[in-house]
Amino acid sequence: MIGCYSRRFLPIFRPATVEIVRKLWYRKIRVEAQNARHSHIEGVEVYLKRAIAAGLVLIMLLFMVTASASPAGSTTDPLITRSYLDGAYKTALQSEITGALSGAADRVTGRLDGVFENHLGYRFAPRFIKVSLAQGDTVSLSSGASFILISGSASLSLASGTVLNISTGGEVKAGSTLSQYQRYFCAENTTARIKADSAAAGQVDGYYLIDGSGAPAAHLPFKDVPETAWFFAAVDYAYSNELFTGTSASAFSPNAPMTRAMFVTVLHRLDGRPFAPAGAGFSDVGNPSQYYYAAVAWANANDIVTGYSDGTFKPDLHVTREQMAAIIYRYALYDGRDPSTPGTVFDTFPDRSNVSGYAAHALRWTVSREIIRGSNGRLLPQNTATRAEVAQIIYNYCRSIGIHS
Repeated sequence: MIGCYSRRFLPIFRPATVEIVRKLWYRKIRVEAQNARHSHIEGVEVYLKRAIAAGLVLIMLLFMVTASASPAGSTTDPLITRSYLDGAYKTALQSEITGALSGAADRVTGRLDGVFENHLGYRFAPRFIKVSLAQGDTVSLSSGASFILISGSASLSLASGTVLNISTGGEVKAGSTLSQYQRYFCAENTTARIKADSAAAGQVDGYYLIDGSGAPAAHLPFKDVPETAWFFAAVDYAYSNELFTGTSASAFSPNAPMTRAMFVTVLHRLDGRPFAPAGAGFSDVGNPSQYYYAAVAWANANDIVTGYSDGTFKPDLHVTREQMAAIIYRYALYDGRDPSTPGTVFDTFPDRSNVSGYAAHALRWTVSREIIRGSNGRLLPQNTATRAEVAQIIYNYCRSIGIHS
């Protein structure tokens, strides 16, 4: 039965079966062709990648061979080598700098020669020096010169140009009366004259000429304060303004320690030796004949010094850096100065925690105002201060408040 059924319907299903087989076969052929094509493309890509990598390696090798074969500094040298920097580059740079400096030096020398020719007889002060003027004396100033009136009275006259008050930033008119402790500067192409209306003292730098009996103060008499010393300007300022005296006629003793009595005496002189009330207020400062008696009495009356808990001042004790900071800070308050502490420089010192509580704000203030600077990156608050260091600190204080520029 089954066999009969199959033979009967075979003609009907045979064509459809063949067509289905044919389509399946062709589809298989297409899939295999596509796979073969993809495999070929991937093979080509791998080949290209390998070829590019080999080419890059070859270029690098050629570059390295060329660099090693090229003399340093030559036009074919593609590298900046140590030998090139030490050789051709250094030589060329030195030659260029030498030429530039030589030209600048020639221009400056020529200008100075012109100034000297135009101001024959003028003296030149490379830094501020003290001058004493009798009534009627005059100081002629040229471009670039400055004058600071320390005491007495004086007025300004102008032959040409402009005079500026550096302390206030304003222009000074001819006939103006000068203010003490302010810096008067001669601008370019200026010739000015300062006339002493009474006996006066001042400081001058630059080209100047004194007409009259006045004369510049003598150079420092101290053999132990050379002009090359870091403290020369500070000692010169302190001595010229009678804040310090020497330990002898020819010695300043810059490395000698400073006592508490000496330091307070310097501040008293800086304040113009004001009146001191009777009684110094300390059990160990009771003799009015002591050189520091009036200074300690003045400082105690104005809360500049407080002494010790036992009622003594200990005048001969060496002053420490933090004691000095506390005293000069209280003096600044007495002097009406700003007590704020701008900046964070104090916080950069690694030994700031060694500062005593009573002196912490004072030392922060003096450091922020660049009155006291560190030593080798440290505050050293308990270290004693030398005479040279104290002179420098007083000088820094005067500069910070505008007394000296």
